[in-house]
Amino acid sequence: MSDWTQKLPEAARDYIAGRRLDEIECIVGDIAGVARGKAMPASKFARQPTFFLPNSIFLQTITGEWAENPTGAFTEPDMILVPDFTTATAAPWTADVTLQVIHDAQDQQGVPVPFAPRNLLRRIIALYEAEGWTPIVAPEMEFFLVARNIDPNQPIIPPMGRSGRRAAGKQAYSMSAVDEYGKVIDDIYDFAEAQGFEIDGILQEGGAGQIEINLNHGDPVKLGDEIFYFKRLIREAALRHDCFATFMAKPIEGEPGSAMHIHHSVVDNKTGKNIFSDKKGAETEAFMHFIAGMQTYLPSVIALLAPYVNSYRRYVPDFAAPINLEWGRDNRTTGLRVPISEPAARRVENRLAGMDCNPYLGFAASLACGYLGLKDGKLPRAECTGDAYMSADELPTNLGDALDILAATPAMRAVLGEEFCKVYESVKRNEYKEFLQVISPWEREHLLLNV
Repeated sequence: MSDWTQKLPEAARDYIAGRRLDEIECIVGDIAGVARGKAMPASKFARQPTFFLPNSIFLQTITGEWAENPTGAFTEPDMILVPDFTTATAAPWTADVTLQVIHDAQDQQGVPVPFAPRNLLRRIIALYEAEGWTPIVAPEMEFFLVARNIDPNQPIIPPMGRSGRRAAGKQAYSMSAVDEYGKVIDDIYDFAEAQGFEIDGILQEGGAGQIEINLNHGDPVKLGDEIFYFKRLIREAALRHDCFATFMAKPIEGEPGSAMHIHHSVVDNKTGKNIFSDKKGAETEAFMHFIAGMQTYLPSVIALLAPYVNSYRRYVPDFAAPINLEWGRDNRTTGLRVPISEPAARRVENRLAGMDCNPYLGFAASLACGYLGLKDGKLPRAECTGDAYMSADELPTNLGDALDILAATPAMRAVLGEEFCKVYESVKRNEYKEFLQVISPWEREHLLLNV
């Protein structure tokens, strides 16, 4: 084994042990969370000291178009890619022995590229560290298994289960519903084990073919990496069994949407204790300040938590998705939920983020709200103890409005960085403009002959 392989995590070393390593995938997550990069023979990876990609990958829209560069001329200078060997993991679905390695994006002076999502998350964590805090997150991943859809003009439908019937909705927590596509679940477990990932639990959600995977709490960057990898491994597992896995926020009409609920806590670096609980186990002022920051600033980052036009189809009443910024203890109708826990595990769950968001940006945006709340020192509104679905809708109803709120919130722009905000807005406004040029079946059905 060459020297660089000694830097690999144990799971990656175990995967290649006794086998010839064929290929390395050098990857970076773009604004959408799509893996961009290049693959190369492992022998070349071992010899090559520097890797390059143009910084324009962060201006590419989800449709493959290019947004206008708001930071200057569109010259596409090269970035330097620096491998983070702690992220090396298997690609167990490939025909040959392949490892994936996430790279950090730097400019040619070695400065982190400010609009690279992984770098943005590190920027937010550094703000916490400057205060003597360490943020902790625990994500929940919801997604749908669906029948193969090769014609975008056709509706998405649930997959066929082992019973010969299509997956049924309204079967939340049903074990037999999970068993319907057990072979996909088996491959998800096998791939995750090969990649060194620990799954805290898998369950059937309320939608037809909708699954939830829970991950253990931990470092936001590490968990951002895991979700980035999980999305790929889940898609690969589904393809092995003649179906698709989708992380769209609302893929099937009449079914619930898919969220990425984010649980947050904050640890004091000196004491190692959760700052949300005092010595007697009671809630602290910091806990309330964090909630107040979420209530105050979440509207300004909805564009990051709900990044596509489809995302806003999830924010509707009676479909298990929040439509408000209320908070409550053990209340799933609120946008901000405080789960039942021991004092050491006291946390705030942000239920607004969609599973279609980039995990690095979702964590960064949510933690930025809490950070500003801790700095502001304000108190939240009174706890909602009833049905928060009856409350007024407090969220923007479309991507354009969400981007306008981000543009009009200087405090959040200062935390995220003006350069990131400009690039993000450029990409998203380009996507929104493209969407508005598409005429939907609803418009043809109801407007063609009636208006």
